[in-house]
Amino acid sequence: MKTDVRVEDFYPEHIFECGQCFRWNRQEDGTYTGFAFGKAVNVSFEADGKLPSAGVLTIDNCTEKDMREVWQDYFDLSQDYGVVKRKLARKDPVMKEAVKYGWGIRILKQEPWETIVSFIISANNNIPRIKKNIEDLARNFGEKKATYRGEDFYEVPSPQVLSTLTEEDLACCRLGYRAGYLIKTARSICEEGIREDRLLSYCGVGPKVADCIKLFSMEGTRCFPVDTWVKKLMHELYGLPENDKKAIEGFAREKFGENAGLAQQYLFYYMRDRTIKGAGRV
Repeated sequence: MKTDVRVEDFYPEHIFECGQCFRWNRQEDGTYTGFAFGKAVNVSFEADGKLPSAGVLTIDNCTEKDMREVWQDYFDLSQDYGVVKRKLARKDPVMKEAVKYGWGIRILKQEPWETIVSFIISANNNIPRIKKNIEDLARNFGEKKATYRGEDFYEVPSPQVLSTLTEEDLACCRLGYRAGYLIKTARSICEEGIREDRLLSYCGVGPKVADCIKLFSMEGTRCFPVDTWVKKLMHELYGLPENDKKAIEGFAREKFGENAGLAQQYLFYYMRDRTIKGAGRV
């Protein structure tokens, strides 16, 4: 079962390779298979020939009900990204070029608990290892939710499950010091639930991780997550002091306003993707 929908400003590679999610994998045919909200699907996009940014989004293993109840919101398909891109592109030549480069990026609306787990794991880590850590955690301690194309898919263990585990239990996932962070955070959430105003109190959640959690699962579109990559790109592209996080955040808030989060994604993808390709690591 497949569901087709005509979309604009949507391109799987841009969306799944910009650092906002870790449970989507590129297939040999260029499509992406992933798992979210208990559903495993394959996503492809075919431009209609008139504009490269408009075409048909095909989601395999998706019913019309799934489309309405899960993927419409997850892919933020109700948002007119054309309007946002035109607004951002008028800011300056740098932003105009970044928007043009990552024209198909959309901010996914992910499940908050999985996003918390994912970005605690992401600290001082690289994307291939982050993805493996998350999958190992899910397969060893999470509940099986779907089987698709011969592969089983598991959700990350709930706070209730994770809170009962020890660092020794999690050793098989090779999480290092992050194992203790996850357990302590799970225990906090079991006590009080997930609270946006308490993110910084969770073990392993600093300002950058908190901003990522808000942006990618709590509609915190004004958040502008700043890490080493972003410090570097804001220095190189805008001449800001590379080690002045507050100056970078203040600049982003004033310049990009309510679209700061999307601006960060365009700039991050623009700089990181060009750097990787320039180094020959495609």
